[in-house]
Amino acid sequence: MLTRGPGFQVKRLSIKPESRLSYQWHRHRSETWTVARGIAKVTINGEDQMLGPSQSIYVPRTHKHRIENPSSVEPLEIIEVQTGDYLGEDDIVREADDFGRV
Repeated sequence: MLTRGPGFQVKRLSIKPESRLSYQWHRHRSETWTVARGIAKVTINGEDQMLGPSQSIYVPRTHKHRIENPSSVEPLEIIEVQTGDYLGEDDIVREADDFGRV
């Protein structure tokens, strides 16, 4: 975590080459992702989009989403800003996960 305050927190996400986060959604928070380094394949409610450095995207609360690093060599760095009335890690509802988490 980089910083937090009432109703928000900011995180730095590092995604290894050819890896992806779980396909998930949140009941209480929205997220804005900004690509700091690399190329991101972003899926929101089943629709894919590619983002490059300095590009960002907003993920509304309850929308299913995932970030993937399609590169075979370069790490992907994302700055994630979470906003909402509850920002706990237990507000993750996973639809699919490569690591078997629920």
